[in-house]
Amino acid sequence: MGELTVRAEGSSDGYSRDKFPHWSTQSGACNTREVVLKRDGTNVQQDASCAAVSGTWKSPYDGGTWTAASDVDIDHVVALSEAWRSGASGWTTAQRQGFANDLAQPQLIAVTDNVNQAKGDQDPAEWMPPTASYHCFYARMWVDVKHHYKLTVDSAEKSALTSVLSGC
Repeated sequence: MGELTVRAEGSSDGYSRDKFPHWSTQSGACNTREVVLKRDGTNVQQDASCAAVSGTWKSPYDGGTWTAASDVDIDHVVALSEAWRSGASGWTTAQRQGFANDLAQPQLIAVTDNVNQAKGDQDPAEWMPPTASYHCFYARMWVDVKHHYKLTVDSAEKSALTSVLSGC
């Protein structure tokens, strides 16, 4: 936490999701979304094109359990537009693509679609998962991603993270 740089959030000028090519091919016919669905689900069966045709997903954000992949979104813990405003605007397209498809950092997670949509691009000062028992884990994931990518945090974001983490 102490290694994060505090800076006022940058502008959204020039931001587009298209500047973060996502759901890249990971292996064979499988893209990043399909890899995360398989990783985060239980008894996930995939067809020849790697699409999840059955399985069960439990969303850590709200505790919802789903049996249709269409009810599950893959959340970018640090949203793409949040990353843009926190330093990714200066990255190359290849760097942004790496960020948007990163399976090594705690950046991608299968969650209830409408909960992910309600989160949008808000940071922890504005939004935390509905399941309070997940707040510590979520805050740690957020800090890990921001630290790994050397993204900045604004003062409200740092304050919210400090408050959550002090109770962990």
